Amino acid sequence: MKSKSMGLAAAGLVLAVCGPAFAQWVPDRPINIIVPWSAGGSTDQVTRVVAPILEEALGTQIVVVNQPGASGSTGTQSALDAPRDGYTWTANAIANNATYAVTGLVENTSIDDYHIYLHVANVPVVSVNAESAIQDFGALLDAVKSGEVTVGTAGVNSSGGMALAAISEAAGEPFNARMIAYDGGNPAVIAAASGEVEATTQLATEQAEMIRGGKIRPLAVLSDEPLVIEGLDPIPPITQWLPDMPIAPDYFGVFIPVGAPQEVYDTVDKVWADKVMNSPELQAYANERGAVFAPSYGDEARDRAMPVVISEACARVTRGEAVLDPSEIGITCPAE
Repeated sequence: MKSKSMGLAAAGLVLAVCGPAFAQWVPDRPINIIVPWSAGGSTDQVTRVVAPILEEALGTQIVVVNQPGASGSTGTQSALDAPRDGYTWTANAIANNATYAVTGLVENTSIDDYHIYLHVANVPVVSVNAESAIQDFGALLDAVKSGEVTVGTAGVNSSGGMALAAISEAAGEPFNARMIAYDGGNPAVIAAASGEVEATTQLATEQAEMIRGGKIRPLAVLSDEPLVIEGLDPIPPITQWLPDMPIAPDYFGVFIPVGAPQEVYDTVDKVWADKVMNSPELQAYANERGAVFAPSYGDEARDRAMPVVISEACARVTRGEAVLDPSEIGITCPAE
């Protein structure tokens, strides 16, 4: 007859074989990831690639919840207000979560309110409607300086909105671009494709299919190197026209608010290291959509994120958009 201890050991072995691969924390109900933008945008796209990887490793359902509004701050606030039990996460560009307090969209928050799990870096692309007479970025700059041009973005705090502001700053006056804000990157790109606006500065991942379909024409990528998207001609770097424009990679990821049990973070760390950082699905997504495959977590992720966080926070000060000095949330702006 088997002893009770032997029976428990055998049961544990069965759980180890049949259950999730990492068992420090075993979720007993679905996990919600709040995407604070509309469906189809860059954050939504990549989160839906990563969610099944996490779902399989954790052995529980991952529910992606779109909650757009106020440049992503509405859904972000919901994630911060949820119980800190490990079952409500959020997803975004890390520069957004780290700088919402600077613009007053989410109060009393900073990058240190999250455990950070990055997966790709995204780059904005300047594109125009395919039937536009504008053939390159230099011609667009001329058009913007001579008359008002409408540009679709997902709002002032979105990657597209921040890209437009950075271009304006680098190009100097006059810069007569009027931003039209939408509930997410996907609607903003569709607006450019339909001719509702003349241009868009949203991310390559949001534009790739419309570029492939001949609905919009890419003019420049906010990078110092050409962008190669599978099956398309390279998109020239914006530094070809604005050589002194500062460039910082825009990292995206999922973020778990602090305050959950430590085993939650330990488990997700291991899942990220063992499953996400070598994911062929995520690599394929990056290649097809024009993103940079760059997974990291913990201190390494925070260190990677800080250049774009500092850049965006301090640009808000320069442009007079800050309601809070970045130093109050631990961000030191470089001396002029």
